[in-house]
Amino acid sequence: MDYRKTDLEHLWHPYTDILAFERQNFPVIQTAEGIRLRDTDGKEYLDGISSWWCVNLGHNHPHIVKSIVQQTHRLQHSITGGMSHTGVIRLSKMLSDIAPAGLNRVYYASDGSSAVEAAVRMAVQYWWNLGLPEKNNIISLEGAYHGDTLGAVGLGFLPKFHKPIQHVVNRSVQAPSPHCFHCPYADNCSLQCFSGMEELLRENADTTAAVIVEPVCQGAAGIRIYPPEYVAKLRRLCTELNILLVADEIAVGFGRAGAMFASNLAKTQPDLMVVGKSLTGGYLPMSAVLATDEVYDSFRRDNGRDRTFYHGHTFSGNPVAAAAAIATLEVFETEDILEHSRVPAELMKDAFVEFGGIPGVHRSTALGCMSALEISEQAGSADTAAAVAANALKMGLFIRPLGPVVYLWPPLVTGKSDMEEMLGIFGHCLKHSLKDAMC
Repeated sequence: MDYRKTDLEHLWHPYTDILAFERQNFPVIQTAEGIRLRDTDGKEYLDGISSWWCVNLGHNHPHIVKSIVQQTHRLQHSITGGMSHTGVIRLSKMLSDIAPAGLNRVYYASDGSSAVEAAVRMAVQYWWNLGLPEKNNIISLEGAYHGDTLGAVGLGFLPKFHKPIQHVVNRSVQAPSPHCFHCPYADNCSLQCFSGMEELLRENADTTAAVIVEPVCQGAAGIRIYPPEYVAKLRRLCTELNILLVADEIAVGFGRAGAMFASNLAKTQPDLMVVGKSLTGGYLPMSAVLATDEVYDSFRRDNGRDRTFYHGHTFSGNPVAAAAAIATLEVFETEDILEHSRVPAELMKDAFVEFGGIPGVHRSTALGCMSALEISEQAGSADTAAAVAANALKMGLFIRPLGPVVYLWPPLVTGKSDMEEMLGIFGHCLKHSLKDAMC
């Protein structure tokens, strides 16, 4: 089969400029091992973005693969509506044990967007259950991204992604973002940016059900890393004003930010926490909402009043996906993944400090195993970022820019030599692309 020809005849790619893609000699990946992808031509690529931020433990991990295969011989599908199965029970206990204290209830969905939709619906119905239906607004941050289904789109503020459908979207209330790339206070920052959020919450507390944030990093907005203290202040304010806090940890959960969950860095307990992507090591689609007992208990029937959560998915808690997730969490413990991830994290942190001093780079940032820099307008901005990615691909490193931002988001298991190779290619392509843009 001519895979590229057949692809162009049949496949619709997400987040892909069709015309530009048709002009590329794009890779067709056939196998993968560890942090390396191999295409049908036999060329290898370092996976610089963990295959869309999910393959934290690398490709083809033997324990995860074995667990998936074994599970397919036992139980392939079993609904979680009105019944249960052993795998999803084990997984729920494991997630509750490692989550921020108090998140004892686990609801399963199929992907990040569907889990976000469930979490927001839980938040709104929680107040309805308590006899406060007027508390139904959701507040989210400027630059937020929480998914691509219509409800999740309504929580986000990325015009380039959502402009064609904005007229049919029910928008949340927008709060100012802690955008550290463009902080007017720079080194004198003391979270002055929080004042806008505080003012908004105090003015609208009586009608606000929840605030949803991507803790410590707004990913799709351009890897906007911000201080954990912002999340801690938000938690305290939400508690004071009787507003639920929803932590969207789909991208930053499971070790990405240097702790098991980004909420741990802020020493906070959200009322609802959404996870996905790396939950199964990125091997199978599965997501979840973790909730406190207080939220869960509000859905119990009271004096004959039906408070059931009438929301669900066919593959909620799928046994095979649950097996992959259980194996993933076992690997985190047996291989001490959080400790191992400090190796690539430190190498990236040091390298991106150096990259930040290159003429044409506006600013760089790093936290855990995510590092990013923004190309200045004078240096070509998004066009130059695209050139960096294109040149890197030719040299065997797969990355994807976000507008003017280029970044690395490698698997947590990346070793020292592989990380140095990745940074070497990245730095070379960055310098040469900037040089070409500024000639």
